[in-house]
Amino acid sequence: MASGTAPATPLTPSVFAILLSLAEGDKHGYAIMKDARAPEGGGVAMGPGTLYGSLDRMMRDGLVKESGISDDERRRYYRLTGLGRASLAAEAQRMNAAVKKARSLGLLPQGGR
Repeated sequence: MASGTAPATPLTPSVFAILLSLAEGDKHGYAIMKDARAPEGGGVAMGPGTLYGSLDRMMRDGLVKESGISDDERRRYYRLTGLGRASLAAEAQRMNAAVKKARSLGLLPQGGR
């Protein structure tokens, strides 16, 4: 994928969870992994190899960038880019449409629970 071009949806669960975590603000790797593990963060358990491999690809694709913030020389903080936010929004819309369909089929309770 060319840098600056929005990735096709669907995003992988790991990429979605990373983008969702960074939508709250700049974070370091451990905080991203912790957010991703939570059910509301995607419920994705990922190790450092998956996280940092994904972050490297996402930086190359223009979805995230290093923020330049540092509270510890060993920690790098990451930030969502405009393209990353747009990709996250597109994926959330796609997922929302799928949830609406599942709800209409009686697979999920009505009313968002």
